[in-house]
Amino acid sequence: MSVVSGKIIFCEGKQTSLDFRLLNRVVENLLTNKPTIVPSGSKFTFSIFVQGYFSRDGATNQQYIIFRDRDFDAKPTANIALIPLNSMLLTHRACVENYLFNADLIHNYWQTKYIEKQDNPTSKWGHGNSPGIEAISGWIEAAARSLQDYQTVRWALADLLQSSATRHQFKTTWTGGSGKLPPSLTLQDCQTEAEALINQFQQAVATVTLDRFEQSLAVYQQQFAQEEFWTQKQYLIWFHGKDIQKAMQQQKSQYISLNAFFDWALNQFDVNQYPDLIELQNRISPLQ
Repeated sequence: MSVVSGKIIFCEGKQTSLDFRLLNRVVENLLTNKPTIVPSGSKFTFSIFVQGYFSRDGATNQQYIIFRDRDFDAKPTANIALIPLNSMLLTHRACVENYLFNADLIHNYWQTKYIEKQDNPTSKWGHGNSPGIEAISGWIEAAARSLQDYQTVRWALADLLQSSATRHQFKTTWTGGSGKLPPSLTLQDCQTEAEALINQFQQAVATVTLDRFEQSLAVYQQQFAQEEFWTQKQYLIWFHGKDIQKAMQQQKSQYISLNAFFDWALNQFDVNQYPDLIELQNRISPLQ
């Protein structure tokens, strides 16, 4: 049986995912003892995957980091930093794609491909030259503005999910799982415990109300309508990058493929421009 050693970083997706490739950029300048990056599939199965990964390889007291997209699971902090959530560290921006919505970077990619086309007539590049940084900035912002109401609703729903304890599923035991028996096995005592579980679940579900949803909706409507939200491009932090990407491609279907751009941009963008990614480097370094 092999034994896991060294630093382990778990991330979402597969080896082709943006998450995996971004992490490789984050750790590439670590001089010694570089970590092993392990793609772990869905964010909902991290704990089971990690437990199985170490159990299979016989590791004990293994130090590791779980890094993933923040999505709508937590709000970004005022300071640009990683967001701790249980045993995980979340991106400051909503997801990995959000780090790549950079008009200068898109412009550079577009120009590079156009120049390559001039030097190589057999190139299949069919988008001409870049429309310029200003036009690309407008493209990103227009897409984000089209999502304003949709993102408002998504955040209001996220508030309900986070504040109501509805993440907890109804369970068939109160002991922690099968194989852990309660102190009393009489029907009366077991029924009392079950009724407590039902009451707890009903209280949690009862917090999901239209009133609470509308209260959150009003807060996010106000926040996302503020001028500084747009002048400071806060939508790049709050709005989900996959939604922005989809809206951009729908609005300008004749423009470049953002998936192809992401592949190029991951090797071009400067990790050191993002304090949360620098923080991630610093958290990885001391792991044994």
